Amino acid sequence: MKKQFLKAGIVGLLLSGIFSHTVWSQSDPTGKRRVSDTYAITNATIFAAPGQQGTKGTILFRNGVILGMGANLSLPKEAQLIAGDSLFIYPGFIDGAGLAGVTKPKDPERPKDFVSSTPPDELAGITPWRSSKDQFSITDSQIDDWRKSGFTISQILPDGGMLPGKASLMILGSPTSVNLLQENTALAANFSGARGMYPATAAGVMAKFRDVYQNSTLALDHSKLFASTAGVKRPEMTPTQSGMATAVQGQIPIIFKTVSDLEVRRAIALQKELGFKLVLSGLENYENVIDLIKSSGTPVLIKLQLPDDKAVKNQKADSASTSTKAQYERVKEAYDKALKQASLLEKAGIPFAFTTIDAKAGDALKTIRTMIANGLSEKAAFAALTTNSASILGISRMAGTIEKGKMANFVISTDSIFKEDAQIKHVIVDGYVFDYEVKKKATNGNGKSENGTSPSITGVWEYTSETPAGSSGGELTISKSGSDYSGTITYDDPSGGGKVTAPIKNVELSGKTLTFQFDVAAGGMSLTVDISGEITGTTMEGTMAIGQFGSFPLKAKLSSPSQSLQ
Repeated sequence: MKKQFLKAGIVGLLLSGIFSHTVWSQSDPTGKRRVSDTYAITNATIFAAPGQQGTKGTILFRNGVILGMGANLSLPKEAQLIAGDSLFIYPGFIDGAGLAGVTKPKDPERPKDFVSSTPPDELAGITPWRSSKDQFSITDSQIDDWRKSGFTISQILPDGGMLPGKASLMILGSPTSVNLLQENTALAANFSGARGMYPATAAGVMAKFRDVYQNSTLALDHSKLFASTAGVKRPEMTPTQSGMATAVQGQIPIIFKTVSDLEVRRAIALQKELGFKLVLSGLENYENVIDLIKSSGTPVLIKLQLPDDKAVKNQKADSASTSTKAQYERVKEAYDKALKQASLLEKAGIPFAFTTIDAKAGDALKTIRTMIANGLSEKAAFAALTTNSASILGISRMAGTIEKGKMANFVISTDSIFKEDAQIKHVIVDGYVFDYEVKKKATNGNGKSENGTSPSITGVWEYTSETPAGSSGGELTISKSGSDYSGTITYDDPSGGGKVTAPIKNVELSGKTLTFQFDVAAGGMSLTVDISGEITGTTMEGTMAIGQFGSFPLKAKLSSPSQSLQ
């Protein structure tokens, strides 16, 4: 029986062994692959850190931790292989401040004796004791949206008023895992006041912030004195003062959301006056405050968002009116300046990271590529997504680069991530593998690439695939009728009874990429196997993927080419 199992090859391995209780209990039935705790991404181009050249190699990781990387790694038998041929690997992106998955708590009811000039802290949006982890849900659809864009860790902020509470570092991983990396990492603050009560204005917020901060400092001093000196009155710290303690003591920063030059100046003024650690978040235009930011040494989180170009498109540059032309030029100039804001920070030598608040996940890479097209270097963009954000969040020892001992968080793309045609194929978070659909490259409609050539694929191919159980293989026969391809494939019978032949379907040749599927039936069950490979002359290298059970390297050689023309 053992010999038959080993001879069953890839399909037999998956159908005969994968449904056993041991293996199934290690996998994630939600469709996020973790069949084995040990994975190896093979033969990929690895960009381990900003400024480093890509190197060809393999990454091995187990239980969400990187075990090693390089060109000649020795892989354990239990490692599940992910073919990285023609793929590019980057460290997982890190969100400096986000609201994905966060739900704002309901406002409490106003008491009967409510006085708008002296409202309770909770009604006024002053709730530093709250934690964003209590408002967070990993199953929120926004989480997968941002994960699809390459983000693997997010510092989530609580949603609320002037001082809504404390941030938490969350891993955007499997819904079956505990995804809290660290809680109480920062205190969130805004210049927006409370409606219909004090503090309702920005000036009121500044005054109230000073009051809360200084009273919290006095309460902490009183507590220290009480603990060390006899005869001192017992301190009575309010929830607000207790919630402010770690920020007042300098243990965590205060992240101030600033949407204008004036708010930047106000936040830095408060920091200089009171002495807390400051992080500026949500900036859009920095030109007028770059020198101030740089001299203050304040970390910066900028919006992963660009201004809407509708205002430009709605203007008519060729209008006969001189005043209209002038208006168009002003709008266009303002828009062009907005696109260059990130590059201005780089030129000033100010390290920055991104915040995803108010941004759209589907536009993330497009936004970064536009920033690059307007002066931002690829190195600075890469750093903003990885090392800068890790440094600002204090997690450089565990994330931000691809190194032995760090978290297995990766973005795997079809091309250099900053190229227009690059698409994210896999995102690995905490060792869990998330697969995403990759759209086929455009062709001229006849399966040919843009240069008009098409590789020959008709004939008989001999293929092999490497699995944790060893090598297996068979024959792939492809024929062509008109513009359509068809054929058959042989594979090892899951029951151990020799070879089985199945028809292939959905055969497509896009440029040099061949894709097709075939169905496998065993034990009353049916699975669809997806094949994708890059053709080079008479050879093909690619992957054989079977749903949630993973992808395995596949190689093939055209042993008997057809004499018919493509």
